[in-house]
Amino acid sequence: MTRPVLNIEEEKPLDPAVEKVRRKLVRFVAINLGLLFAALMIVVAALVYKAMNTAPAPTVVDAGVEIPSPTGVVEGQIVLPAGARIVSQSMSGNRLSLALDLTDGSRAIYIYDLLSKRVVGRFAVTEE
Repeated sequence: MTRPVLNIEEEKPLDPAVEKVRRKLVRFVAINLGLLFAALMIVVAALVYKAMNTAPAPTVVDAGVEIPSPTGVVEGQIVLPAGARIVSQSMSGNRLSLALDLTDGSRAIYIYDLLSKRVVGRFAVTEE
């Protein structure tokens, strides 16, 4: 097997019209890369500014909820319709949501506020 002979020649100068187009292309790429870099720096600066100047989220202090002693328990009463059955419950902050099956076969959602110790919402669940 023979190795191919590489013909190394000096590069011939480009045609003046082609050289002019190449220079325009290089200038175009340089300007676009500069603009892209500047836009990226502006976005990074805005993110840093926002991160430095945002106030921390306020912590919610439940001043009205009694915290039990190590031996005690917080107690209360939630009045529901007679014969209602609790299907599920969910708690968010100071609100307790109870999904109920009522005696007439319908469903309802009751929202109970722990701070005021009362039902603050009753929603019937119906079909369209």
